[in-house]
Amino acid sequence: MNLESLPADQVEDVLLRHGAQAVTLTDAGNNPVLEPAPGETPLWNEVRITGLFSSSADFDLLREDLLRSLPLKRLPDHRIETLHDRVWEREWLKDFRPMQFGRRLWVCPGEFAVPDEDAVVVRLDPGLAFGTGTHPTTALCLEWLDGLDLRNKRVLDYGCGSGILSVASLLLGARSVSALDIDGQAITATRQNAERNGVDSKLATTMDAGTLDGGYDVVVANILATPLIHHASTICGRLVHGGAIALSGILDHQAKTVARAYRDKVEFEPPAIKARWARLTGKRI
Repeated sequence: MNLESLPADQVEDVLLRHGAQAVTLTDAGNNPVLEPAPGETPLWNEVRITGLFSSSADFDLLREDLLRSLPLKRLPDHRIETLHDRVWEREWLKDFRPMQFGRRLWVCPGEFAVPDEDAVVVRLDPGLAFGTGTHPTTALCLEWLDGLDLRNKRVLDYGCGSGILSVASLLLGARSVSALDIDGQAITATRQNAERNGVDSKLATTMDAGTLDGGYDVVVANILATPLIHHASTICGRLVHGGAIALSGILDHQAKTVARAYRDKVEFEPPAIKARWARLTGKRI
């Protein structure tokens, strides 16, 4: 149902009251909210709300409650669809195929074969955490890692998500990786993906930046512009002089602002751009 001017929280309450097993809010127009301020959860100008119900739900009673509770004379445009039961947690895999990044690095779900005997293959299941390689920012970071000589290097993955960058670094020859994220699901996914790829013995995970020591040869931080700026001192403080750094999760028009926060500590190359997203790479001064 398109909410038009209806209050999202009240509509959600009614749906839940009638047994909704899940309620989802999505953009009904084309106005993405790419980087809300910390602590804010803004909605789009046009919002669509979807409720998932069991087949026994009474939709006539639900409609009556919506009309009475909001209150309304008529409901906005809406429809009811029947979904055949599936293993929804795995449904996304039907569109996930092997992807190549740079010269030798591949990301694959399950046991898909890669048409390259010399490939470095990351076997990935992101779970509930962000990061499959399909997003431009992840692709930009994977391409950068593929171009580095990571042998015997210590790597920090600042905002690890699914752990795709951590695992790729280890498979590309890194001596060890420290993976940081504030989301417990990300830490779980990172450890599981490291185990799946046989590199978990070289991985350390944490949710507290204060536990990280210095001396990393490579730092990659694929988060967002605001936290990259806010944590610039912490991120740079973990990187050795002459070490390599990549920052992403940045919209192209934000690249100069982010670079400015690091200008006293990092010498950047021109940004790499992919589909409106940017990656900044450089060396610690």
